[in-house]
Amino acid sequence: MSDEQPEPSPARGAATSGGRRPVSVVGVLGEVLLTAGALILLFLGWQLWWNDAIMAGQQSTAASGLSAEWLEEARAARADDAPPAAEDYGDPVVAAASFDNGDPFAIMYVPRFGEDSQRRIAEGVGLDVLNSTELGVGHYPDTQMPGEVGNFAIASHRSAYGGGMHEIEQLRLGDAIYIQTRDGWYTYRFRDLEYVTPETVEVLAPVPHHPDLEPSDRIITLTSCNPLYSTAERIIAYGVLESWQPSTAGAPAEIADIVESWES
Repeated sequence: MSDEQPEPSPARGAATSGGRRPVSVVGVLGEVLLTAGALILLFLGWQLWWNDAIMAGQQSTAASGLSAEWLEEARAARADDAPPAAEDYGDPVVAAASFDNGDPFAIMYVPRFGEDSQRRIAEGVGLDVLNSTELGVGHYPDTQMPGEVGNFAIASHRSAYGGGMHEIEQLRLGDAIYIQTRDGWYTYRFRDLEYVTPETVEVLAPVPHHPDLEPSDRIITLTSCNPLYSTAERIIAYGVLESWQPSTAGAPAEIADIVESWES
């Protein structure tokens, strides 16, 4: 009698050797959805990181070019090589001309934001300014100008489109906020942060939160969205003017070397 045992036959419903399971509609739909999800994540990553980095570089380069143009004008206007004495600076010069929407009239540079954080400031806070490849920071039209008594209020994105105020929450007491115009340099010092709702427009008043008071200080107010990748709140940074110097005096000594590198 043979010791060999008969091989069992395949169970009903089991796949035979070399067979393939049928492809279901649900399976195909699942794969399509997974692929679409991956593509969406890749797009968001490109939009929020890669595209942001590209635009930041473009905005920084545009600001450097405008700064260099103003510095060259100041050198040509200076009668000799010696800058004016500090005691001759007097009160800050305030731009007398009005600007149309989208016109760049100043440059913001905040060392806390990084060496390549210089940005043009243009009139208006619409998307044509904040999403621009050459601008990125907007001035609230009904607020004061650099150096003026009252509130010089500006806005920028924290993320995407260059992220001109990406590091705003990292500001520390006494940090410098430099504003350059064709007339000169205005050095503000950071004082405080606060978080408000988008409807809290009183932060833009000449005396923030006190629109009925007469201003006596020269204030700068930086506004941006909070938290990152959200518009639920606004993060507000306040600074007070510490000093100013005309363009013919050059950039403030603390950043003179950095500003010089913008011209190269």
